[in-house]
Amino acid sequence: METIPSSKPRIFLDADVIFAGSASPNEHSTSNLIIRMGELGLIDAFTSIQVITEVERNLGDKLPNAMPAFQLLAHRSLKIVADPMQDDLRAYLGLADFADLPILVAAIREGCGFLTTFNLRHYQPGHHAIQVLKPGDLVLRVRYLLARLGDES
Repeated sequence: METIPSSKPRIFLDADVIFAGSASPNEHSTSNLIIRMGELGLIDAFTSIQVITEVERNLGDKLPNAMPAFQLLAHRSLKIVADPMQDDLRAYLGLADFADLPILVAAIREGCGFLTTFNLRHYQPGHHAIQVLKPGDLVLRVRYLLARLGDES
């Protein structure tokens, strides 16, 4: 029997998801929907300073006009946490691509059950404490979890 969480899902967003959600002309894209769920308080949406820096750099290079929307969404929707220290990464070496390892470790440290990214292969073999899902799969999973919480009342 599956355990039903007693609180909101804790989800860590990778840079590609935040970039897509901020830059998408479609406000109903799955990436945008995940960010909006954080804004509405349906999920606890986390990311790290490393991720925010990457999104800002990519938006500045490719879509500078999207920067104000990104900054507003980030402020309203995301809990931005510190990057792990180098020493904190040692125990997790080999669980993700080296450049993405700090993101995986930050997600684990923050107690996130999910990490959402378009680059699943960057987080292989992964860690047992966290499910790495594409945004569309994550939205389906969160919808299921929220429906189960509603069934409890």
